[in-house]
Amino acid sequence: MRIGLYPGTFDPITIGHIDIIRRATALVDRLVIGVAINRDKGPLFSLEERVAMIEAECASLSEQTGTEILAHPFENLLIDCAKDVGAQVIVRGLRAVADFEYEFQMVGMNRALDDSIETVFLMAEARHQAVASKLVKEIARLNGDVSKFVTPPVQRALLQKFG
Repeated sequence: MRIGLYPGTFDPITIGHIDIIRRATALVDRLVIGVAINRDKGPLFSLEERVAMIEAECASLSEQTGTEILAHPFENLLIDCAKDVGAQVIVRGLRAVADFEYEFQMVGMNRALDDSIETVFLMAEARHQAVASKLVKEIARLNGDVSKFVTPPVQRALLQKFG
């Protein structure tokens, strides 16, 4: 069984994330969504809320694709999380050249830690390249329309946070 790990904070999950998840399901039999516990970032949504949003958003996608999709919180090194879930592949989404420079460094460090785990980059669809959770939260906080960037349930969750 080929297992992939798609890590991030997902605060909140966006349609850009969902696009990467959908395309990653074509590459693996099981896709683990690694939900990072990053206390330094101070996420808007709690870990439990982020995991619940991911599970809700991915349930029908899992049925449609036949790929098992699981949410898995982690606070350790990414490479250790990959080992914990048995992943042979780490999936990373790229939006712009700036993303690539950071990700390139991460791949080098991860390969130094364990060269048996590959990293695969998926480019965001052109219409999703500007979508970033940080910007979505800022738009929602300022009462802007985020319906182009998140699903209706996630939009409702944002409205409740900033209501």
